[in-house]
Amino acid sequence: MRIRCSQSQLLYGINTVSKAVPSKTSMTILECILFTADEEGIKLTANDMEIGIETYIEGQVEVAGTVAIEAKIISNLIRSYSDEEFVIDSDEDNMVHIECGKSKLDIPGRSTEEFVLLPELDKADPVEISQFSIKELIRQTIFSISDNDTNKIMTGELFEIKGDQFKVVSLDGHRISVRNITLKKSYDDKSVIVPGKTLLELSKIIPGDVDKDVMIYLCENHVIFEYDSVKVVSRIIEGNYFKIDQMISNDYETKIDVSKKELLEVIQRSTLLVKEGDKKPIVFDVKDGTATLSINSSVGSMKDDLDIEKSGKDILIGFNPKFLIDALRVIDDESVTLYMVNPKAPCIIKNEDDSYLYLILPVNFTV
Repeated sequence: MRIRCSQSQLLYGINTVSKAVPSKTSMTILECILFTADEEGIKLTANDMEIGIETYIEGQVEVAGTVAIEAKIISNLIRSYSDEEFVIDSDEDNMVHIECGKSKLDIPGRSTEEFVLLPELDKADPVEISQFSIKELIRQTIFSISDNDTNKIMTGELFEIKGDQFKVVSLDGHRISVRNITLKKSYDDKSVIVPGKTLLELSKIIPGDVDKDVMIYLCENHVIFEYDSVKVVSRIIEGNYFKIDQMISNDYETKIDVSKKELLEVIQRSTLLVKEGDKKPIVFDVKDGTATLSINSSVGSMKDDLDIEKSGKDILIGFNPKFLIDALRVIDDESVTLYMVNPKAPCIIKNEDDSYLYLILPVNFTV
């Protein structure tokens, strides 16, 4: 194999596919990036057996072929030069020869026979969604997936399509995040659970252009995301997702409308009085026209009054401040509406058209 390529293109390709290179693995071949040069161009591929990413980069193919190169080594080497043209050549012994300006380097490559290629999947009826929308959907839900593998389903997000409605759901046992958007056209009903790791890595590499689409293929055991010259292939999580509709009630005894910015600022300020690892709730004392937010810890105490519009009963209720912060940060509205039943029942934050909904369980506290 012999290719000629700019540093910027090489770094783009390496940075993109490296999201699928595992940090620890017993299969050392998975620590490599597969370089493929043929009549279609220069393709880079990485695969950790759960998520695989491939992309094409611009450059010249002078001799077709393939070679696997350790991702960390090639990334650090290419990054160490200024923006110049590189020639990467591999021989039949898988030695990789790199030329850049006056520099010449030789590094060992790996045989491509051991490399696990991305699976060939039947792709049909892709769901079209803008890059911006999928990036936003992930940003606004990913924080409430579980990092505990004891319940694998909680480590993923539900992608559910009904007609032209696309719902994304995540939960971790203490909170639920739901986002709904309307697609450009209608599709057959589909539902898969996508690993949170896949979505995190996808959100890091996708540009987020409003005018460019991502094609999502929901296959039997895999999901594929394709955009520009990039393809991300991931296994799905098998099993049935939780019946979210049964967990969410429209009943409430207390409803408050409040400035999102002011509410978020108060809660963030309160956490400055909590040592890392301490679980101190923020307490809402809701009365007509005012919500008093307070927190007490070994560091100090704080009380803050917020102007609100309230309908229904007064309520005294406590929450994990982090859960509220996570939800409020991703809401773009200037004001938010909170619905509460009693101090033991979940609080729901949602807008009128239900394009987003965040359910947060309260916590016990002593006054």
